[in-house]
Amino acid sequence: MCGRYAASRRPEDLTGLFRVEKWEPAETLAPDWNVAPTKEVYAVLERPVKDADDQRPVRQLRALKWGLVPSWAKSPEGAARMINARAETVHEKPSFRRPFVSRRCILPADGYYEWVTGADERQLEEKGKKKRPRKQPYFVTPADGSVFAMAGLYEFWRDRTLPDDHPMAWWVTCSVITTEAETTPLAVAPAEGPAALADIHPRMPLMLTPDRWDAWLDPSRTDIEELKGLLTPPPGGLMRAYPVATAVSNVRNNGPELLEELAAPEASTLF
Repeated sequence: MCGRYAASRRPEDLTGLFRVEKWEPAETLAPDWNVAPTKEVYAVLERPVKDADDQRPVRQLRALKWGLVPSWAKSPEGAARMINARAETVHEKPSFRRPFVSRRCILPADGYYEWVTGADERQLEEKGKKKRPRKQPYFVTPADGSVFAMAGLYEFWRDRTLPDDHPMAWWVTCSVITTEAETTPLAVAPAEGPAALADIHPRMPLMLTPDRWDAWLDPSRTDIEELKGLLTPPPGGLMRAYPVATAVSNVRNNGPELLEELAAPEASTLF
């Protein structure tokens, strides 16, 4: 899954990296080393610019709220539960199938956090018999220091309790697509701890390599089978993972120190 991540890249860097054509400085977000559900996050997407004469899709950098609210929802109350969409079923789930066809985005990140617990408790969690308590946090990030481009979806929701000209009349929300975690060895593994991403958690955000960015963002691609082909996980061995301080477990903590690698885990875990 993806329940917390870090996003400290400047918008100027993201616009160049993703060849963004439109970005509103008013939507600038502060660097965030502890992004939690319902926060605003950067998303790269392609769609026509509102009220423009030229209605061709334009690549944009937008600030969206993390936690997808389906267009047909009566209220946004379930947004915090819609932070992830499973790659295996995204094309058929009522909340995600429409945005999967026409409203796809990339959510840039430094990497994501995941929490490790003992092997016995993990087996129970995978069988749905027990909610796994969070213990030792690990930070997962591309080993080469590049951006972690997470596949995402976005959606529009109209708050019918507000007038059309109200600034909060429309919500634009998003979700991260997840896939099965890699079982191949990490490019850089901690001396003590997990050797593969699957040792940390059975799920991981779906990372899109640069060769898939254009196809994923292209709203003219609507064939479901073709789109499902873009959900293939990237080659293994691109990631590194290392233990970080348990301070990240508190969403009120935020700062670059959260990404500092620990010499050894703070919490005891079994592998």
